[in-house]
Amino acid sequence: MKKLLLILLCLPLIGFGQQTYVPDDNFEQAIIDLGYDSILDNYVTNSNINSITFLDVSNKGISDLTGIEGFTNLEDFGCSFNQITYLDVSANVNLDELYAPSNPLLNIDISGAISLTKLILYDNNLSSIDLSNNTALTEIYCQNNNLISLDISSNPDLTHLWCENNQLMSLDLRNGNNFDLDNLAIFNNPLLECIDVDNPAWSTAFWTVANFIIDPQHYFSNNCSATSIQEHTTNKELLKVTDLLGRETKQTNQPLFYIYDDGTVEKRITID
Repeated sequence: MKKLLLILLCLPLIGFGQQTYVPDDNFEQAIIDLGYDSILDNYVTNSNINSITFLDVSNKGISDLTGIEGFTNLEDFGCSFNQITYLDVSANVNLDELYAPSNPLLNIDISGAISLTKLILYDNNLSSIDLSNNTALTEIYCQNNNLISLDISSNPDLTHLWCENNQLMSLDLRNGNNFDLDNLAIFNNPLLECIDVDNPAWSTAFWTVANFIIDPQHYFSNNCSATSIQEHTTNKELLKVTDLLGRETKQTNQPLFYIYDDGTVEKRITID
């Protein structure tokens, strides 16, 4: 009799172990609408969701995505146009593309999403994003947030970065492969001046002119922190002024590159 009672007491625990907790009714209803659940009871059976590779719950009035960790094989996830302030996909190790724009997101954890290649987070309220574990990223769209700093030095495969309309004060693009970063937008970051890059002269020549992606006060360096200190203690020396083709000139009414002895390059346009 005691053994039977013990088994009966353990049955509910076994049942819960086979389910994922989903406290947000709108999120669970979206799962029900997709045919992966049948009863609105804050739980979803794991076997119904752990093989799903694609999930889109955009525009469903969701504020809490607790339970997304149960989608263990998820590769593509969309949750745009909701009311989400915190998003944790650190348990979704197979996630390849994440679409989460147009939310009031304040915090995001993608630390365990090591397979992530595309990250779309524009039109949110993020002040920081930790990308240090996401070495497979190729595209990042984080424009129209409140980002103060951004570091892509751990993302050598990056080809697209849109981070315009933020509050950036520091931007580190030294990923060792700036040549592949051919789609870049940094404009409308009025607090940003120095941008860390692999090669300041190359970035100035190929990014600021060809794509028109920076603000007038922006310039490139391979060590912005050292440059800032040096500018307060010594006067940097101008080495030469070149045109778009690298020819030395001082002719006005065209973009000119001012190359200094501390490795910095500034773009200026003087209109007479």
